[in-house]
Amino acid sequence: MAQVMVVDDDDTIASVLITYLEKAGHTTVRAADGQQALDALAGLQPDLMVLDLMLPKVDGLEVCRQVRSSWPELPVVMLTALAEPEDRIAGLEVGADDYVTKPFSPREVVLRVDSVLRRAGSSTPAGAKTILTAGAITVDTAARRAVKDGAELALTVRELDLLSFLLAHPGQAFDRKQLMEEVWGWTFGDQSTVTVHVRRLREKVEQDPTNPTLIQTVWGIGYRLELPQ
Repeated sequence: MAQVMVVDDDDTIASVLITYLEKAGHTTVRAADGQQALDALAGLQPDLMVLDLMLPKVDGLEVCRQVRSSWPELPVVMLTALAEPEDRIAGLEVGADDYVTKPFSPREVVLRVDSVLRRAGSSTPAGAKTILTAGAITVDTAARRAVKDGAELALTVRELDLLSFLLAHPGQAFDRKQLMEEVWGWTFGDQSTVTVHVRRLREKVEQDPTNPTLIQTVWGIGYRLELPQ
């Protein structure tokens, strides 16, 4: 189904994840530290990376930063043993598409992997509008491609999903729980995830991210996309 790179220095965890991923039909490749993962990416084209946050040589945050710089379309599911919300948010801020907190069920990791892969390769339903625009921003949902002023935007899977959803519902306000459910199909999880994705998306689509005019905050509710006049 897909090739998944598992990056974890714990042999037991890596072995269990690889077993479950392969039972789910995926092929796998393993890297035991951050530098090994980055070196391997130069010759491999995996469909997704499962990335531990705490790694020797190059930590997971730096690996994710470099992935977003050099391989922006590679989805990343981050594993973290750190329970504090700011630690999980840090992974999202550098571009992770999803995260799972240790200790975890291997089946949960596989479900998250499948969810991200499904979104990354999802097609637009027949009859649905495939080209969405707002000023200088254009999204082709069928090609899963977004451009601003003619230049392609390096959006993560989750960022593209969020932008496409908001563009398809201009002028409507959504709270964070609604966005988690409607955009990514999550019925549980830390709602600050949405806040982080909105902030990262604004950095890429707004002329001035500190004073957003496209993706606006609706105080006490959530967010709304306003089409330019």
